[in-house]
Amino acid sequence: MDSPSPVSVVVASFEDLVAHGLRSLIAGDHNLEVAAEDVPHAQIPRAITTHRPQVAILNFGSLASPADVSSLHQAFSATRLVVLANHPSPAECNQMLAFGATACLSKETEARDILNAIHLASRGLHVLPRTAREFGLETHPGPELLTPREADVLELLQQGRSNPEIALSLHVGVETVRTHARNIYRKLGVSSRRELKTLGAGAAAARPGL
Repeated sequence: MDSPSPVSVVVASFEDLVAHGLRSLIAGDHNLEVAAEDVPHAQIPRAITTHRPQVAILNFGSLASPADVSSLHQAFSATRLVVLANHPSPAECNQMLAFGATACLSKETEARDILNAIHLASRGLHVLPRTAREFGLETHPGPELLTPREADVLELLQQGRSNPEIALSLHVGVETVRTHARNIYRKLGVSSRRELKTLGAGAAAARPGL
């Protein structure tokens, strides 16, 4: 019986110590192969378009906003996104998952857990975030994060859907959509649908066929 093909992985740019650790970790697993590494965040869409990896490992610190994850997820739904962050809070991890990431992990996560997350992600299985207590951290208030429902509305807004169309798609009232939209504008610091759409322009521009 033929052995399964290795899982193809694109790795974003990370600080040297983390980058070295990821490189050694993936190299030591014969079921994984690096298609591209040390990829600046702005070039992730191009790398995914070129290599069509099953998994892309993103650096949370390089994201301009959580909407970057949503943009990549919309443009490249076949590639699973694993986000690594410095001491992420449960709220931050939940936000990444709401925007389309398959996993969100601390950069200090044990090697076997990162490998496990990559393999699970390649099969489309979500890796739930740990709690702050499991990370050994206290939670601190931070910027307002979008709720999962607001993330749903954002995705449809970026697709150019009207409020009535979004309401029909999500089975909610039009006024509820308007409320979600106002919250999204405020939390992301934008004032129009045009600005919302530009949040995903970088990823969409690199999507095959566009």
